[in-house]
Amino acid sequence: MRPGRNPPGRLFIMLAMARATTAAAKADAPVAPGVAKRRTRARRRRAAKLFRFDRSLGARFVAGADEAGRGSLAGPLVAAAVLIDYENLSLRNRRALSELDDSKVRSPEEREELYPCVLRAAARVAVTVRCVRGIDSRGLHVTNLAALARSLERVAVPGAVCLTDGFRVPFCGVEHRAVIDGDATSAAIAAASVIAKVTRDRYMCSIDGAYPQFGFAGNVGYSTPEHRAAIIEHGPSDLHRRSFQSIAYSQLQLP
Repeated sequence: MRPGRNPPGRLFIMLAMARATTAAAKADAPVAPGVAKRRTRARRRRAAKLFRFDRSLGARFVAGADEAGRGSLAGPLVAAAVLIDYENLSLRNRRALSELDDSKVRSPEEREELYPCVLRAAARVAVTVRCVRGIDSRGLHVTNLAALARSLERVAVPGAVCLTDGFRVPFCGVEHRAVIDGDATSAAIAAASVIAKVTRDRYMCSIDGAYPQFGFAGNVGYSTPEHRAAIIEHGPSDLHRRSFQSIAYSQLQLP
C-alpha cells in the first residue's frame, strides 16, 4: 500500500461516518404538526393491532419474551419477559400502552415513557442479564436462548399462552410458541422488548463515564462508525465481546 493512503477499514469507517452525519441531520429536521398527528394515529393503530393479536389467542394470560443487545459489540445481553392479565387490564393501563410498538423503532425518550406504563400494566415482569465474559465463553446464541428461557419461566402461570420473538427456545421449562416479527405482532412481546431495551440502555449509559473514549451513552455498545474507530484507536475494553466479528477487530491483533 502506497504511503498516505488510508487502510480499507479506516476508509470504510470514514465513509460510514459521513453517511451517519447526513442521516442525523435529516432526523433532526422539524416535523410539521399535521405529520406528527398522522404518525401518532398510525402508532396507535399498530398498538391496537398488537393487542388484538394477543386477545385472539383466547387466553386470560399472555406472556411474551424478547432480548436486547444480541447484536452489540459491547455490554451485556438482556432478556425480559412480561405477563399480561387481560381480564384485569384496566382501561387506564390499556390507554397508557396505546403507543406500544417494537422498541427498536421508538426513540430512547419514547421507550423511557413506555417503561413505567409497562411495569404498571403487567401482572409479572422478569429480567435476565448475561455478562460479556459469559457470552464469550458459552457463545451468543446459547446464552441468548438460556436467558429468554429463564425470563419466560419466571413469569409463566398455569393456562398462560407464552410467546417468544422469532424462534422457539429449546429446553424452556414452559410450553411456548414462536411469533415471527413478534415485537411488531404481539403486545406482550413488544412490552418485553421495551423492558429489555430500557434496562440495557440505562446500564450502558451508567458506565459511560468509566469508558469515555467509546461513547457508550450514545451507541449503547452497538456498532457505529465512531465506536469502531475508537476500538481501532484504543483497543477493546473489558466490556467488548471478543467473540463478535467486527471490521474494527480485524484491524487489531487481539489475544
